[in-house]
Amino acid sequence: MNARLDPRSAADAARSPATDLLDVVVVGAGISGIGAAWHLATQSPGTRFLVLESKDTFGGTWVTHRYPGIRSDSDLYTFGYRFKPWMGTPIATAAEILKYMGEVIEDAGLGERIRYRHAIERASWSSADRCWTLDVHRLDTGERLQIATRFLWMCQGYYRHQGGYTPQWPGMDTFGGRIVHPQDWPEDFDTTGQRVVVIGSGATAATLVPALAGRCAHVTMLQRSPTWFVTGRNANVLADTLRELDLPPEWIHEIVRRKILFDQKTLHARAFSDPDGLGADLLANVRAHVGDAVDVDRHFTPRYKPWRQRIAFIPDADLFKAIRDRQASVITDEIERFTETGLLLKSGETLEADVIVTATGFELSVLGDIPFEVDGRPLEFSATVGWRGAMFTGVPNLVWVFGYFRASWTLRVDLLGDFVCRLLAHMRERGAEVVTPALRPEEADMPLRPWVDPENFSPGYLARGGDRLPRTGDRGPWRHSQDYAFDKDDLPAADLDDGSLKYT
Repeated sequence: MNARLDPRSAADAARSPATDLLDVVVVGAGISGIGAAWHLATQSPGTRFLVLESKDTFGGTWVTHRYPGIRSDSDLYTFGYRFKPWMGTPIATAAEILKYMGEVIEDAGLGERIRYRHAIERASWSSADRCWTLDVHRLDTGERLQIATRFLWMCQGYYRHQGGYTPQWPGMDTFGGRIVHPQDWPEDFDTTGQRVVVIGSGATAATLVPALAGRCAHVTMLQRSPTWFVTGRNANVLADTLRELDLPPEWIHEIVRRKILFDQKTLHARAFSDPDGLGADLLANVRAHVGDAVDVDRHFTPRYKPWRQRIAFIPDADLFKAIRDRQASVITDEIERFTETGLLLKSGETLEADVIVTATGFELSVLGDIPFEVDGRPLEFSATVGWRGAMFTGVPNLVWVFGYFRASWTLRVDLLGDFVCRLLAHMRERGAEVVTPALRPEEADMPLRPWVDPENFSPGYLARGGDRLPRTGDRGPWRHSQDYAFDKDDLPAADLDDGSLKYT
């Protein structure tokens, strides 16, 4: 890595953040935070801003997760930034994504804006001072300092990086082998010759199983219920054709991006108009890859309709090839308890194991789990109503990036990048220092709904922690659409003077 981009040396050499008032603080140097910083630097070049990151490097989820085979579960033409053409295979490794993000940082000169090992311990808004004060702990020096900023842009993601979710089963303390969560994968952990059981059936499990297959003695995916999967080559025929035509990379990126978004929209629509037909097609695809190696009806037919949870993409069908080649197997059952040598299942079957991997999900993190105060009162985030899923009633000068469940997270990052820069420019034109969403009189009795409709999307982390999230309304601008096709037209056209945003 270019020495200029080495986060450790940059953080060690960086001076403490300026004590004078900043215009914007971006929280997090993952895919959202780096995108936010790029938009500020290019669309609002005079903005005084910093990016605060508690880790010692950029990358967010791509440095938190270090388990074998770690890769994107979205294509990089849409997971990549709108402004930075992607030149590799659609599904990318963590190393490839980090290299891509590093190029964005270097190209835009963002390195000097980022402060690593800066953990925010409290965020307090003062209406009298018209700013946020952040209590910050420098993890490298132990120093504690305060940073004041007019605007806070929360880009820290939506799950807790400190540790994943592992259910507590009876007998776990009796197991003689090793229990590992993918989010806490030990460095240099060698499973050679080991019998491995991966508990889970989502994208993480579907990545780990083929990555371990052939290296360990055998790997078994143990699932309580199946997940919907779709397969495809880890290549994009349209992109390859356009490259042969020697088109500019920016054109190729945009054309392929639009085609993928069109295909995703079509798939999403079919999931609701013809869920049974779509399900039959997805299962036929699985059968074509696994042959008679497994009972597809039992082990790959989910209890829910397609897209009520994320459909996991399996590049080059590697999971199914591992099963077909008998290097991996799948069992659909529930755990009765752990034993000294493995697992006792509720069916009565025993499963011997040397290593058990709990690919059982993560814990929801709301605003980075940072304690917030507004004029001395603790912020109850669940008592607020979201403005277009980005700002919140009674919370001044704050935007939270919460991406899409059924599309790439970064699509929302780019839309909100445009929106925040437009909002900041609008505030300057009005001479306003504070903007706060507020329900208008005609919306005072508006029915409120969960942040995400559980009938529409129901992953485990939302079932466990969704009550901590804001509410949404039954009309714009208080609806949280979770629909990129809607947002891409709605956010750029949002009326900033319709009375739903109060300026002072």
